[in-house]
Amino acid sequence: MTEKVQRRPRVTIIGTRGYPSHYGGLETAVRHLVPYLADKGWEVTVWNRRDTPKDLESLPPHVSCLTAPSVEVKSLSNLSSGLTSTVGTILHGSDVALVMNTANGFWLPLLRAARIPTLINTDGLEWQRDKWGNLAKKVLYAGAWCTAKFGNHLLFDSQAIREYWEKEFDRGGFYAPYGGDPIQNFSDMHGIPQGDYVLLVCRFVPENTVGEFFAAVPQIARKYPVVLVGSTGWNGQLDKQAQKLSQKYKSVTWMGHVNDESLLNRLFAHCGLYFHGHSVGGTNPALVQAMTSGSAILARDTVYSREVLGDCGEFVNPHSEEIAAAITALMDNPARRKYLGNAGFLRAKELFTWEKVCATYHEALRTTCWEK
Repeated sequence: MTEKVQRRPRVTIIGTRGYPSHYGGLETAVRHLVPYLADKGWEVTVWNRRDTPKDLESLPPHVSCLTAPSVEVKSLSNLSSGLTSTVGTILHGSDVALVMNTANGFWLPLLRAARIPTLINTDGLEWQRDKWGNLAKKVLYAGAWCTAKFGNHLLFDSQAIREYWEKEFDRGGFYAPYGGDPIQNFSDMHGIPQGDYVLLVCRFVPENTVGEFFAAVPQIARKYPVVLVGSTGWNGQLDKQAQKLSQKYKSVTWMGHVNDESLLNRLFAHCGLYFHGHSVGGTNPALVQAMTSGSAILARDTVYSREVLGDCGEFVNPHSEEIAAAITALMDNPARRKYLGNAGFLRAKELFTWEKVCATYHEALRTTCWEK
Protein backbone atom coordinates (compact mmCIF):
# COMPACT_ATOMS: atom_id res chain seq x y z
CA MET A 1 0.00 0.00 0.00
CA THR A 2 2.95 2.36 0.64
CA GLU A 3 3.97 2.11 -3.02
CA LYS A 4 0.48 3.17 -4.19
CA VAL A 5 0.63 6.30 -2.01
CA GLN A 6 4.00 7.35 -3.48
CA ARG A 7 2.94 7.21 -7.11
CA ARG A 8 -0.17 7.40 -9.20
CA PRO A 9 -2.10 4.13 -9.47
CA ARG A 10 -1.98 2.71 -12.98
CA VAL A 11 -5.09 1.68 -14.90
CA THR A 12 -4.95 0.06 -18.33
CA ILE A 13 -7.99 0.07 -20.63
CA ILE A 14 -8.42 -2.98 -22.85
CA GLY A 15 -11.08 -3.96 -25.36
CA THR A 16 -12.09 -0.86 -27.34
CA ARG A 17 -10.81 0.72 -30.54
CA GLY A 18 -8.88 3.11 -28.34
CA TYR A 19 -8.66 6.79 -27.44
CA PRO A 20 -9.95 8.98 -28.84
CA SER A 21 -12.34 6.96 -30.99
CA HIS A 22 -15.91 7.65 -32.14
CA TYR A 23 -16.71 4.09 -33.19
CA GLY A 24 -19.38 3.02 -30.68
CA GLY A 25 -20.76 3.16 -27.16
CA LEU A 26 -17.72 1.77 -25.36
CA GLU A 27 -15.49 4.24 -27.17
CA THR A 28 -17.87 7.05 -26.16
CA ALA A 29 -17.43 6.05 -22.52
CA VAL A 30 -13.64 5.88 -22.88
CA ARG A 31 -13.49 9.39 -24.40
CA HIS A 32 -15.10 10.81 -21.26
CA LEU A 33 -13.48 8.45 -18.79
CA VAL A 34 -9.82 8.85 -19.73
CA PRO A 35 -9.40 12.57 -18.91
CA TYR A 36 -11.62 12.17 -15.83
CA LEU A 37 -9.44 9.41 -14.38
CA ALA A 38 -6.28 11.33 -15.18
CA ASP A 39 -7.68 14.34 -13.29
CA LYS A 40 -8.50 12.06 -10.35
CA GLY A 41 -4.89 10.95 -9.99
CA TRP A 42 -4.64 7.88 -12.21
CA GLU A 43 -1.91 7.06 -14.70
CA VAL A 44 -4.01 5.91 -17.68
CA THR A 45 -2.87 3.64 -20.50
CA VAL A 46 -5.22 2.83 -23.39
CA TRP A 47 -4.66 0.09 -25.93
CA ASN A 48 -5.60 1.32 -29.42
CA ARG A 49 -6.37 -0.61 -32.56
CA ARG A 50 -4.11 0.07 -35.51
CA ASP A 51 -6.81 2.00 -37.38
CA THR A 52 -7.45 4.45 -34.50
CA PRO A 53 -6.19 7.95 -35.37
CA LYS A 54 -3.10 8.89 -33.37
CA ASP A 55 -2.67 12.43 -32.04
CA LEU A 56 -0.14 11.96 -29.26
CA GLU A 57 0.41 15.72 -28.84
CA SER A 58 -3.21 16.27 -27.77
CA LEU A 59 -3.27 13.55 -25.11
CA PRO A 60 -4.10 14.77 -21.59
CA PRO A 61 -1.31 14.64 -19.00
CA HIS A 62 -0.74 11.20 -17.45
CA VAL A 63 -2.41 9.47 -20.44
CA SER A 64 -0.61 7.21 -22.89
CA CYS A 65 -1.80 5.13 -25.84
CA LEU A 66 -0.26 1.91 -27.11
CA THR A 67 -1.09 0.05 -30.31
CA ALA A 68 -2.28 -3.55 -30.10
CA PRO A 69 -1.40 -5.76 -33.08
CA SER A 70 -4.39 -7.70 -34.39
CA VAL A 71 -5.60 -9.96 -37.16
CA GLU A 72 -7.74 -7.61 -39.25
CA VAL A 73 -10.49 -10.09 -40.05
CA LYS A 74 -14.01 -9.32 -38.85
CA SER A 75 -14.35 -12.48 -36.75
CA LEU A 76 -10.83 -12.30 -35.26
CA SER A 77 -9.97 -8.62 -34.83
CA ASN A 78 -11.54 -8.19 -31.36
CA LEU A 79 -10.19 -11.44 -29.97
CA SER A 80 -6.68 -10.98 -31.38
CA SER A 81 -6.34 -7.34 -30.28
CA GLY A 82 -7.67 -8.35 -26.85
CA LEU A 83 -5.01 -11.03 -26.53
CA THR A 84 -2.13 -8.77 -27.56
CA SER A 85 -3.45 -5.99 -25.28
CA THR A 86 -3.60 -8.42 -22.38
CA VAL A 87 -0.07 -9.69 -22.95
CA GLY A 88 1.15 -6.11 -23.35
CA THR A 89 -0.53 -5.10 -20.09
CA ILE A 90 1.23 -7.92 -18.27
CA LEU A 91 4.58 -6.92 -19.75
CA HIS A 92 4.16 -3.20 -19.03
CA GLY A 93 2.56 -3.72 -15.64
CA SER A 94 -0.62 -2.19 -14.22
CA ASP A 95 -2.40 -1.91 -10.88
CA VAL A 96 -5.79 -2.67 -12.43
CA ALA A 97 -7.19 -3.45 -15.87
CA LEU A 98 -10.47 -2.00 -17.12
CA VAL A 99 -11.72 -4.49 -19.70
CA MET A 100 -14.42 -3.07 -21.95
CA ASN A 101 -16.34 -6.12 -23.20
CA THR A 102 -16.77 -9.80 -22.41
CA ALA A 103 -15.14 -11.08 -25.62
CA ASN A 104 -11.88 -10.64 -23.70
CA GLY A 105 -13.10 -12.99 -20.99
CA PHE A 106 -10.91 -15.70 -22.51
CA TRP A 107 -7.79 -13.72 -21.55
CA LEU A 108 -8.77 -12.89 -17.96
CA PRO A 109 -6.98 -15.94 -16.54
CA LEU A 110 -3.71 -14.45 -17.86
CA LEU A 111 -4.31 -11.20 -15.98
CA ARG A 112 -5.30 -13.13 -12.87
CA ALA A 113 -2.10 -15.19 -13.06
CA ALA A 114 -0.13 -11.92 -13.32
CA ARG A 115 -1.98 -10.63 -10.22
CA ILE A 116 -3.57 -7.74 -12.14
CA PRO A 117 -7.16 -7.32 -10.87
CA THR A 118 -9.88 -6.63 -13.41
CA LEU A 119 -13.02 -4.52 -13.70
CA ILE A 120 -15.07 -5.61 -16.71
CA ASN A 121 -17.74 -3.59 -18.49
CA THR A 122 -20.04 -6.38 -19.68
CA ASP A 123 -21.55 -4.20 -22.45
CA GLY A 124 -24.64 -5.74 -24.09
CA LEU A 125 -25.69 -9.33 -24.66
CA GLU A 126 -23.48 -9.64 -27.72
CA TRP A 127 -24.29 -13.32 -28.30
CA GLN A 128 -27.93 -12.37 -28.92
CA ARG A 129 -27.16 -10.07 -31.86
CA ASP A 130 -28.57 -11.10 -35.23
CA LYS A 131 -25.40 -10.18 -37.09
CA TRP A 132 -23.53 -13.18 -35.65
CA GLY A 133 -23.81 -16.78 -36.84
CA ASN A 134 -24.38 -19.71 -34.48
CA LEU A 135 -20.66 -20.44 -33.97
CA ALA A 136 -19.85 -16.79 -33.23
CA LYS A 137 -22.75 -16.60 -30.76
CA LYS A 138 -21.42 -19.65 -28.92
CA VAL A 139 -17.92 -18.16 -28.77
CA LEU A 140 -19.27 -14.85 -27.44
CA TYR A 141 -21.36 -16.62 -24.80
CA ALA A 142 -18.26 -18.59 -23.77
CA GLY A 143 -16.42 -15.26 -23.37
CA ALA A 144 -19.19 -14.05 -21.06
CA TRP A 145 -18.97 -17.28 -19.05
CA CYS A 146 -15.21 -16.78 -18.65
CA THR A 147 -15.84 -13.19 -17.60
CA ALA A 148 -18.22 -14.35 -14.88
CA LYS A 149 -15.75 -16.98 -13.67
CA PHE A 150 -12.46 -15.05 -13.80
CA GLY A 151 -13.35 -11.34 -13.56
CA ASN A 152 -12.77 -9.64 -10.19
CA HIS A 153 -15.56 -7.06 -10.49
CA LEU A 154 -18.22 -6.47 -13.14
CA LEU A 155 -19.89 -3.27 -14.27
CA PHE A 156 -23.24 -3.02 -16.09
CA ASP A 157 -24.66 -0.12 -18.10
CA SER A 158 -28.23 -1.31 -17.51
CA GLN A 159 -30.20 -2.63 -14.56
CA ALA A 160 -31.86 -5.15 -16.90
CA ILE A 161 -28.45 -6.41 -18.04
CA ARG A 162 -27.35 -6.76 -14.42
CA GLU A 163 -30.49 -8.77 -13.61
CA TYR A 164 -29.76 -11.04 -16.58
CA TRP A 165 -26.21 -11.70 -15.33
CA GLU A 166 -27.45 -12.39 -11.82
CA LYS A 167 -29.82 -15.07 -13.15
CA GLU A 168 -27.62 -16.50 -15.90
CA PHE A 169 -24.16 -16.34 -14.31
CA ASP A 170 -24.84 -15.62 -10.62
CA ARG A 171 -22.76 -12.42 -10.80
CA GLY A 172 -23.73 -8.87 -9.87
CA GLY A 173 -21.71 -5.69 -9.82
CA PHE A 174 -21.60 -1.93 -10.28
CA TYR A 175 -24.15 0.03 -12.32
CA ALA A 176 -22.93 2.83 -14.60
CA PRO A 177 -25.05 3.77 -17.65
CA TYR A 178 -24.00 6.30 -20.29
CA GLY A 179 -24.14 10.08 -20.04
CA GLY A 180 -25.16 12.85 -22.39
CA ASP A 181 -23.34 15.99 -23.50
CA PRO A 182 -25.31 19.24 -23.03
CA ILE A 183 -25.81 21.13 -26.29
CA GLN A 184 -23.74 24.31 -26.34
CA ASN A 185 -25.46 26.12 -29.21
CA PHE A 186 -29.03 25.19 -30.12
CA SER A 187 -29.28 27.96 -32.73
CA ASP A 188 -26.34 26.89 -34.92
CA MET A 189 -27.87 25.26 -38.02
CA HIS A 190 -24.68 24.86 -40.07
CA GLY A 191 -24.75 21.42 -41.69
CA ILE A 192 -28.21 20.64 -40.30
CA PRO A 193 -31.19 19.79 -42.57
CA GLN A 194 -33.89 22.46 -42.40
CA GLY A 195 -37.35 21.87 -40.94
CA ASP A 196 -38.82 19.17 -38.73
CA TYR A 197 -37.28 15.89 -39.74
CA VAL A 198 -37.34 12.28 -38.55
CA LEU A 199 -33.88 11.16 -37.43
CA LEU A 200 -32.30 7.70 -37.30
CA VAL A 201 -28.83 7.37 -35.72
CA CYS A 202 -27.29 3.92 -35.36
CA ARG A 203 -24.92 1.36 -36.73
CA PHE A 204 -26.59 -0.34 -39.68
CA VAL A 205 -27.09 -3.84 -38.26
CA PRO A 206 -30.32 -5.90 -38.24
CA GLU A 207 -30.90 -5.77 -34.47
CA ASN A 208 -31.20 -1.97 -34.65
CA THR A 209 -34.45 -2.32 -36.64
CA VAL A 210 -32.80 -0.63 -39.61
CA GLY A 211 -34.46 -2.79 -42.26
CA GLU A 212 -37.92 -2.23 -40.79
CA PHE A 213 -37.31 1.51 -40.55
CA PHE A 214 -36.09 1.68 -44.14
CA ALA A 215 -39.27 -0.10 -45.24
CA ALA A 216 -41.29 2.59 -43.43
CA VAL A 217 -39.36 5.50 -44.98
CA PRO A 218 -41.38 5.79 -48.24
CA GLN A 219 -44.59 6.36 -46.29
CA ILE A 220 -42.94 8.79 -43.84
CA ALA A 221 -41.14 10.71 -46.61
CA ARG A 222 -44.42 11.62 -48.29
CA LYS A 223 -45.03 14.08 -45.47
CA TYR A 224 -41.80 14.65 -43.50
CA PRO A 225 -38.07 14.76 -44.24
CA VAL A 226 -36.01 11.81 -43.04
CA VAL A 227 -32.33 11.97 -42.05
CA LEU A 228 -30.31 8.74 -41.84
CA VAL A 229 -27.04 8.73 -39.89
CA GLY A 230 -24.95 5.57 -39.81
CA SER A 231 -23.48 2.81 -41.94
CA THR A 232 -22.49 -0.84 -41.82
CA GLY A 233 -18.83 0.16 -41.94
CA TRP A 234 -18.13 -2.07 -44.93
CA ASN A 235 -20.52 -0.92 -47.70
CA GLY A 236 -23.06 -3.61 -46.89
CA GLN A 237 -26.58 -4.17 -48.13
CA LEU A 238 -28.12 -1.71 -45.68
CA ASP A 239 -25.75 1.02 -46.95
CA LYS A 240 -27.00 0.35 -50.47
CA GLN A 241 -30.61 0.56 -49.28
CA ALA A 242 -29.91 3.90 -47.59
CA GLN A 243 -28.32 5.24 -50.75
CA LYS A 244 -31.27 4.12 -52.89
CA LEU A 245 -33.74 5.79 -50.53
CA SER A 246 -31.82 9.07 -50.62
CA GLN A 247 -31.64 8.95 -54.42
CA LYS A 248 -35.32 8.09 -54.90
CA TYR A 249 -36.83 10.54 -52.37
CA LYS A 250 -35.78 14.19 -52.29
CA SER A 251 -36.89 14.42 -48.65
CA VAL A 252 -34.47 11.65 -47.55
CA THR A 253 -30.86 12.48 -46.61
CA TRP A 254 -28.24 9.85 -45.86
CA MET A 255 -25.25 11.36 -44.05
CA GLY A 256 -23.28 8.15 -43.50
CA HIS A 257 -21.26 7.76 -40.33
CA VAL A 258 -20.83 11.09 -38.48
CA ASN A 259 -17.69 11.52 -36.36
CA ASP A 260 -18.32 15.17 -35.54
CA GLU A 261 -19.92 15.11 -32.08
CA SER A 262 -21.04 18.72 -32.32
CA LEU A 263 -22.84 18.06 -35.60
CA LEU A 264 -24.40 14.88 -34.27
CA ASN A 265 -25.65 16.60 -31.13
CA ARG A 266 -27.18 19.40 -33.19
CA LEU A 267 -28.90 16.83 -35.38
CA PHE A 268 -30.56 15.48 -32.24
CA ALA A 269 -31.42 18.97 -30.98
CA HIS A 270 -33.08 20.14 -34.19
CA CYS A 271 -34.94 16.97 -35.22
CA GLY A 272 -38.69 16.66 -34.99
CA LEU A 273 -38.41 13.09 -33.75
CA TYR A 274 -35.66 10.55 -33.11
CA PHE A 275 -36.39 6.87 -33.82
CA HIS A 276 -34.47 4.48 -31.57
CA GLY A 277 -34.58 0.93 -32.91
CA HIS A 278 -31.97 -0.85 -30.78
CA SER A 279 -33.21 -4.22 -29.55
CA VAL A 280 -30.15 -5.78 -27.88
CA GLY A 281 -27.98 -4.23 -25.21
CA GLY A 282 -28.47 -1.99 -22.25
CA THR A 283 -28.35 1.77 -21.98
CA ASN A 284 -27.51 3.15 -25.41
CA PRO A 285 -25.44 6.36 -25.67
CA ALA A 286 -27.38 7.64 -28.69
CA LEU A 287 -30.64 7.34 -26.75
CA VAL A 288 -29.21 9.21 -23.77
CA GLN A 289 -27.80 11.92 -26.04
CA ALA A 290 -31.18 12.33 -27.74
CA MET A 291 -32.76 12.83 -24.31
CA THR A 292 -30.07 15.31 -23.28
CA SER A 293 -30.70 17.21 -26.54
CA GLY A 294 -34.43 17.49 -25.87
CA SER A 295 -35.50 15.21 -28.73
CA ALA A 296 -38.94 13.66 -28.86
CA ILE A 297 -38.30 9.90 -28.99
CA LEU A 298 -40.12 6.94 -30.47
CA ALA A 299 -38.34 3.72 -29.45
CA ARG A 300 -38.65 0.07 -30.26
CA ASP A 301 -40.45 -1.49 -27.32
CA THR A 302 -37.76 -3.26 -25.27
CA VAL A 303 -37.03 -3.57 -21.58
CA TYR A 304 -33.87 -1.51 -22.16
CA SER A 305 -35.62 1.42 -23.85
CA ARG A 306 -38.33 1.48 -21.17
CA GLU A 307 -35.71 1.45 -18.41
CA VAL A 308 -33.97 4.50 -19.85
CA LEU A 309 -36.98 6.49 -21.05
CA GLY A 310 -39.55 5.71 -18.37
CA ASP A 311 -42.67 7.62 -19.42
CA CYS A 312 -40.66 10.19 -21.41
CA GLY A 313 -40.99 8.44 -24.77
CA GLU A 314 -43.37 6.46 -26.92
CA PHE A 315 -42.85 2.84 -27.95
CA VAL A 316 -43.61 0.77 -31.03
CA ASN A 317 -43.35 -2.84 -32.22
CA PRO A 318 -40.74 -3.61 -34.91
CA HIS A 319 -43.06 -3.69 -37.94
CA SER A 320 -42.64 -1.20 -40.75
CA GLU A 321 -46.34 -0.34 -40.99
CA GLU A 322 -46.57 0.34 -37.25
CA ILE A 323 -43.35 2.35 -37.30
CA ALA A 324 -44.59 4.53 -40.16
CA ALA A 325 -47.98 5.10 -38.52
CA ALA A 326 -46.51 5.88 -35.09
CA ILE A 327 -43.93 8.30 -36.50
CA THR A 328 -46.50 10.12 -38.64
CA ALA A 329 -48.94 10.41 -35.72
CA LEU A 330 -46.27 11.81 -33.41
CA MET A 331 -44.92 14.20 -36.02
CA ASP A 332 -48.50 15.45 -36.52
CA ASN A 333 -48.67 16.32 -32.79
CA PRO A 334 -46.15 19.12 -32.00
CA ALA A 335 -47.51 19.59 -28.46
CA ARG A 336 -46.90 15.95 -27.60
CA ARG A 337 -43.41 16.09 -29.08
CA LYS A 338 -42.57 19.18 -27.05
CA TYR A 339 -43.77 17.50 -23.86
CA LEU A 340 -41.74 14.34 -24.52
CA GLY A 341 -38.62 16.36 -25.38
CA ASN A 342 -38.81 18.42 -22.19
CA ALA A 343 -39.57 15.39 -20.01
CA GLY A 344 -36.69 13.40 -21.50
CA PHE A 345 -34.28 16.30 -21.02
CA LEU A 346 -35.15 16.59 -17.33
CA ARG A 347 -34.86 12.82 -16.83
CA ALA A 348 -31.43 12.73 -18.49
CA LYS A 349 -30.26 15.69 -16.41
CA GLU A 350 -31.22 13.79 -13.25
CA LEU A 351 -30.08 10.26 -14.10
CA PHE A 352 -27.64 10.26 -17.02
CA THR A 353 -24.70 12.64 -16.65
CA TRP A 354 -21.09 11.88 -17.47
CA GLU A 355 -20.00 13.23 -14.09
CA LYS A 356 -22.05 10.55 -12.30
CA VAL A 357 -20.99 7.83 -14.75
CA CYS A 358 -17.27 8.59 -14.49
CA ALA A 359 -17.49 8.87 -10.70
CA THR A 360 -18.91 5.34 -10.55
CA TYR A 361 -16.08 4.00 -12.72
CA HIS A 362 -13.57 5.81 -10.50
CA GLU A 363 -14.94 4.25 -7.31
CA ALA A 364 -15.25 0.80 -8.93
CA LEU A 365 -11.63 0.96 -10.08
CA ARG A 366 -10.51 2.08 -6.61
CA THR A 367 -12.38 -0.85 -5.05
CA THR A 368 -10.87 -3.31 -7.55
CA CYS A 369 -7.34 -1.91 -7.31
CA TRP A 370 -7.22 -1.68 -3.52
CA GLU A 371 -8.30 -5.32 -3.17
CA LYS A 372 -5.12 -6.43 -4.88
